[in-house]
Amino acid sequence: MSDLVIETRDLSKRYGSKLALRHLDLQVPRGRIHAIVGANGAGKSTLFRILLGFLPPTAGEARILGRDSQRLTPQDRGRIGFVNEEHTLPGWMSVQAITRAHQRLYPRWSQRLFDDVLGHYHVLPAQQVSQLSRGERAGFNLALALAQGPELLVLDEPTLGLDVVAKRAFLEALMYSNLSDDCTVIYCSHQMDEIERVADNLIILEQGELRNMSPPEEFVARVTYWVADIPFKGLDPRTVPGLLQVQRIDGLHHYLVLDQDESFGDFLHAAGARSINAMPVGLDRAVNGFLAKNHAAPSAA
Repeated sequence: MSDLVIETRDLSKRYGSKLALRHLDLQVPRGRIHAIVGANGAGKSTLFRILLGFLPPTAGEARILGRDSQRLTPQDRGRIGFVNEEHTLPGWMSVQAITRAHQRLYPRWSQRLFDDVLGHYHVLPAQQVSQLSRGERAGFNLALALAQGPELLVLDEPTLGLDVVAKRAFLEALMYSNLSDDCTVIYCSHQMDEIERVADNLIILEQGELRNMSPPEEFVARVTYWVADIPFKGLDPRTVPGLLQVQRIDGLHHYLVLDQDESFGDFLHAAGARSINAMPVGLDRAVNGFLAKNHAAPSAA
C-alpha cells in the first residue's frame, strides 16, 4: 500500500494556448483531510478530472492510490468515493432503491455509517431523489460515498449552492462520521470558513502550480496585517517587502504581507509611520490576499 493517495510528476494539461496545469509535482500523504483551494482557473477541476481518469494529461503522470489514473479498473474506482457540487443522482429512483444498489455494489458497505450520516437530514426511504432539496441530496450523496468504505473520498465543492443550515448539516455529518483510519479526504472549496473547520492540510494551487502545502495554522502564521499612519501617499508598493495587498482607508495605510516578522514594524517606522498597529489575520484574509497577489502576476508558461 502506497503512503501517498495522490502523486503527480511534471503533470501538465493544455487547452489550446492555455496551460491549465503546469509541471505540477504534488504528493498528498495518506490519512486526514486535505483541502485544495485556488482561484477560478487555478487548475483544480482539471486536476480532479485527470486523477479520476476522465481526462488525459498533456504531459507528465498522475497516480491515485498508487495506480496510474489513466488505467483505473472498476475495483480501483470502488476504492474512491466522489461527491461533486451537482450531487447528481437519478431523480426517478427512490432513496431506498439507490441505497440497495450501493449495498450490493460495494463489499465494504457500512449500514451504520450510512444511517449515522443520513441521520443529519430528514430523508425518508420512500422519497424519490427528485423530491429532495439540494441540501438533502448533498447529505444523501455524502452518506452513500462514506458508507461504501472508500480509501479516498474526493469532495469537489460539495456545499456550493447550499443554504447556511444545509452547509452546517453537511459539515457536521462529515466531521462526526467516524471515518475509518485508512480513509483520506480531499476537500475542494472556496469557503474558507469550511476549510478552517475541517482541514488538517492546506494545498493552494494557482496558475496550475503548487503554491503552498502546510497545516492551515502554519500558513496563517506566515501572513501579517499592519495598519500604519504614514504621511502623504505612503510607500511605493514596490519597496514593501512581502507585500500581498495594500489599501488606504480613512487616511491610514493597510498592509497585508507574507513572511515578515516584527522587523516589518521597524521598516514602517523608518519609512515615517507615525503610528503602527499589528492586527490578527484569519484564514480567509490570508488565502484571498495570497491568491490575489499570485493571480495578478502569473508565471510564464
